[in-house]
Amino acid sequence: MRFQLKRSRLFEQVANVLEQRIRDRELVAGAELPSERQLMAEFGVGRTAIREALFHLQRAGLVDLRAGSRARIAAPNAEVVLTSLSSSAKYLLSDDSGIRHFQNARALFETGLARDAARNAAQKDIRRLSDALDANYKSIGDIRRFEDSDVAFHYAIATIPKNPIYVVMHRAIIDWLVDQRRVTLSYPGQNRVAFDAHVAIFEAIKARNPELADARMRSHLDQVAKLYWKAQRAAK
Repeated sequence: MRFQLKRSRLFEQVANVLEQRIRDRELVAGAELPSERQLMAEFGVGRTAIREALFHLQRAGLVDLRAGSRARIAAPNAEVVLTSLSSSAKYLLSDDSGIRHFQNARALFETGLARDAARNAAQKDIRRLSDALDANYKSIGDIRRFEDSDVAFHYAIATIPKNPIYVVMHRAIIDWLVDQRRVTLSYPGQNRVAFDAHVAIFEAIKARNPELADARMRSHLDQVAKLYWKAQRAAK
């Protein structure tokens, strides 16, 4: 079948047709696309339009491109979606209201993760969370190590539901709020305050108490947010 395409932005029209085939499962993850020459013949366009269409699909996370081989259909990946939102997120974080929106979103997300962990964590999840807590304690006083272990503790909670979207969302939020973390953890004594909050969250999860885990996570994140805004006021 030969497609009759408009002359304007041919690559977008090619990309749209291929994208629809992927979404309709005519092309499945791991499958090779036809060669550039075959696509050129099918769509009646030049090599440039085909390559631009493939690059467009690659940016959308729909195909994998490798030198010397045909394009392949990519496996679904939630990280691609959040990566595409990164520029918008950074724009929102450029003013105070945007930062507050992200703080609120993080609180809603992480309290839900804590609640889920208290309900569903297996013993191996509890052990992994305990190990993360131990690493967090051992890094008190070393800002860089503590920052890493702080992220690792929260990440361990995010992995408990075994949902890859939660993991990617958590990683994105952590990246987007990196300035908040660095500002607050540099405060004298905040390492210990954060660690004590982590202990309280861990104990609630281990006790299988969803309401308490939710409340303790919310208290922890509220304290961090308040400290951040205190630092921002002091800097002005």
